[in-house]
Amino acid sequence: MFYDTRTNDHGLPHDPFKSCVVPRPIGWIATISTDGISNLAPYSQFQNLTFDPPYVMFAANQNTAGRRKDSVVNAEMTGEFVYNMATYALREAVNISAQEVPPDVDEFDLAGISKQPSRLVKPYGVAPSPVRFECRYHQTLRLPGKGHMGTVDMVIGEVLGVHIQDEFILPDGKLDILRMKPLARLGYYDYSVVESVFEMIIPGSNENLRSGMEGASSKVR
Repeated sequence: MFYDTRTNDHGLPHDPFKSCVVPRPIGWIATISTDGISNLAPYSQFQNLTFDPPYVMFAANQNTAGRRKDSVVNAEMTGEFVYNMATYALREAVNISAQEVPPDVDEFDLAGISKQPSRLVKPYGVAPSPVRFECRYHQTLRLPGKGHMGTVDMVIGEVLGVHIQDEFILPDGKLDILRMKPLARLGYYDYSVVESVFEMIIPGSNENLRSGMEGASSKVR
């Protein structure tokens, strides 16, 4: 099949677009307002952008009232945010924190999640999350959209510090992804989880290329 996105005439009972780019990692983003109120929300339009230095981004559509999300406002106003890895064990809390609630509601409390103080930024991290990034806000790229929710804010941040729980580090120094079970977003109301890993090494003798794939910044400088 083919359909023109300008008319969205796919003829299916459910819009297929989000199911065509899967699985998507979930950026569970923690911020704090200028009034000191914590905010926690999951974003499946999330990705790391580069590794030397490391940058990440999350993209937040407008809320159902056509206003900017609290995560965006807080990151811009305070200059900081924290990425937390969403995992299968934390799936219910992730789902609860996705609700649209007023800015004065602390989603940590709403989801029953304990806070972990950060070292370099003010927003708290999710204590039980196996991986957390402390990030400094860099910039926002705003893409125009249709309707109340179509416009999106792409928030970019530089990763200043990385927390990894020791129990998830294997003897060979790699992360135990299978034990972490990162949660991933599909389309519709569907999710997935990482339950298998396999390795492929690019052929040839270009060690810098391989180091780039690994994200080993110290090896490619």
